[in-house]
Amino acid sequence: AGFSIRSIMAAAEEDLLGLGDGGEGKSGAAEDFKDGGKDAEPSFDWMPDGCVQMADGEYDVVVMGTGFTECLLSGLLSVMGMKVLVVDRNNYYGSEAASLNLTNLYKRFHDGASPQADFFATIGGANGPAKDRDFNVDLVPKFIMAHGNLVKILLHTKVTRYLDFKSIDGSFVVKGSKVHKVPATPQEALASSLMGMFEKRRFRTFLIYVADYDKDDPTTFKGRDLNAMTAQELYGAFGLDTYTQEFIGHAMALYMNDEYLSQPAVHLVNAVQLYSNSLTNYENAPSPYLYPMYGLGGLPESFSRLAAINGGTFMLNRDVDEILFDAEGKAWGIRGGNEVAKATMFIGEPSYFPAELVRATGQVVRSLCFLDHLPKNVGQCQTGQIILPGSQVGRQNDIYISFMSKKLEVVAPGVCLAIVSTRVEGHQNPVSEVEPGIALLGAGILQRFDSVSDCYEPVEDGLSNKCFISKSYDETSHFKTAADDVLDMYYRVTGEELDMSIDPKVPEPGDY
Repeated sequence: AGFSIRSIMAAAEEDLLGLGDGGEGKSGAAEDFKDGGKDAEPSFDWMPDGCVQMADGEYDVVVMGTGFTECLLSGLLSVMGMKVLVVDRNNYYGSEAASLNLTNLYKRFHDGASPQADFFATIGGANGPAKDRDFNVDLVPKFIMAHGNLVKILLHTKVTRYLDFKSIDGSFVVKGSKVHKVPATPQEALASSLMGMFEKRRFRTFLIYVADYDKDDPTTFKGRDLNAMTAQELYGAFGLDTYTQEFIGHAMALYMNDEYLSQPAVHLVNAVQLYSNSLTNYENAPSPYLYPMYGLGGLPESFSRLAAINGGTFMLNRDVDEILFDAEGKAWGIRGGNEVAKATMFIGEPSYFPAELVRATGQVVRSLCFLDHLPKNVGQCQTGQIILPGSQVGRQNDIYISFMSKKLEVVAPGVCLAIVSTRVEGHQNPVSEVEPGIALLGAGILQRFDSVSDCYEPVEDGLSNKCFISKSYDETSHFKTAADDVLDMYYRVTGEELDMSIDPKVPEPGDY
């Protein structure tokens, strides 16, 4: 701990990732077949006419994309002893979960054009022109629940030794157009204006019930069958008012809309328990969230290193022109240019697969804003999450705001990065749908980058066609849904559940 994964990756690039000219990786075995090597170029009876092998040619698994999900799975499967090839059309790790400097960020939003000098001057402000080295801007920022599945996965794989984390300063929720801090201590709860005194007592009684609930101990049920009663009915049993229900469901259980109200109450209880456990996971933690220093790009880079030291081959700047299928519709290879690689299974982002294998699930709009101040009403918190419940602004889906500062080494001193996101509900002007969140940032946005992304999910589970496709990142500012997707894909790929029995509160040898 205590050093950046970027420095590790740079030092290990040649030996571990085998990056050659143009970012094309070659394993040690592939090097044996170069001119002057000890053996002749191998031949494969499956090779299409006019094509040559990609890297070693044959693999157990081909992974397409270096996003969080893809790199995590490549690391886990490499540790299991599988021979893994990872390809990415970009020249950097992370795909949609990358952390970019200012130049690359500008190019991404301006069709590859380079920024002018006034762009850096505007962001730098009184401190002088901004410098690339001071910025690691996450395209899809997501906070990590301290007791959640992602932390368990990080500890399970030991990649925590490559990363440093810090607690997020605060979690906030909007009520009546004003930002309120979600209480993290009994003292904050007592002083909070989110609820009246009598409602606080009912809320406390509810939390005690949730904390005591144990699915294996019927005495904690208190006569309630949480698998039969709905979340709405459970709220009613404690006499909680509408806003308290909204606060619990959206700020603590992290539901994106109110559909959960008609679902079994046990899911709500489990979600609130996760929030509470995350809040108490570390002593005096100001919020239940963690974030890696230097941005989320460190996560895919760390899992890439894990895969590389276990024999994985990485090829950046390498697009996939097509996935090759046999007569029965089962994938057997990929082709990029005239190079082909064969494998028994294929994992990747939706964009790498034929359109008929994925279906659209909607759109997400995101606005990345550089500020010279913190959002309104967050006090002295330098980092945090603000949840604007959809019902507060006449929407079905919530609006999420994450804000970060120099404290996480993602921006220069004096600069605040705020990302506002939500699910698109209309199609006339999607960017306008984040405006209620933008209003909470205050006046004086230095630079703003807007994007509207299509979201996809796989049509089938991949067991028959051997195409295991990840889901697009949703609008939330936390990793809950992304971690669930990883666990689901791991089960489909391996036929086994990933061991989640590890307790984040109990360090094991090698943990940091």
